[in-house]
Amino acid sequence: MATNALPPVVDGDTWRRQLDALRAREKAATRELDAIAAQRRRMPMVKMPDYTLDGEEGPVQLADIFGTTSQLIAYNHMWFPGEQWQCPGCTGFTSQFTRLEILNNFDARFVIVTQGPIDEALAYKRLVGNTMTWYSTANSAFGTDVGAPPNGGFAVNVFLRDGDTVYRTWHTNGRGTEQLSYSFALIDLLPYGRQEEWQDSPEGWPQGATYSRWADSTDIAAVYGPDA
Repeated sequence: MATNALPPVVDGDTWRRQLDALRAREKAATRELDAIAAQRRRMPMVKMPDYTLDGEEGPVQLADIFGTTSQLIAYNHMWFPGEQWQCPGCTGFTSQFTRLEILNNFDARFVIVTQGPIDEALAYKRLVGNTMTWYSTANSAFGTDVGAPPNGGFAVNVFLRDGDTVYRTWHTNGRGTEQLSYSFALIDLLPYGRQEEWQDSPEGWPQGATYSRWADSTDIAAVYGPDA
């Protein structure tokens, strides 16, 4: 949506002073995020049962999903039974992850787990051009036990493997997943931001309903899918 709203125009010195004041807050936020990460590294963990999930090549034990790594990030993708197009938020979020090999240097892997039957899940993966590895918990209590039950929401969980024993170390959902996404970080740098009505923006700034600018699942398929 076009807008005539513009930030005020000032001289270079005034702009620099305001940038320096903002930078002080940005640095404080960075230090706080460092402190939060340090607390996360000191979290205890919970031993997990020996779940069996469904993968592209058949049933697989939770410990084997790690491959050769000892750390695992799992995104629980929402699933609507019988629907061709799944959650646009999950579809758009996971479409960002196309260069996950960097995690190899950190002894980690990132996968998707969904409640959908594995054949349907893999078909949807192909439809929207997703490149991550998918697993199904349709025949397992795994999704329910980690905060993503059937007909429930999405979640991110982190696990640590010691031999054949798997432990759960961290969980988040809702806006807690934003820290994993580059898109919101980029959008929040823009003068108009996310342009959603809940945000604190100057008078006259373009704002619309929450999610109104998010790409739909069909948009993702059009960009990344087999017919793109």
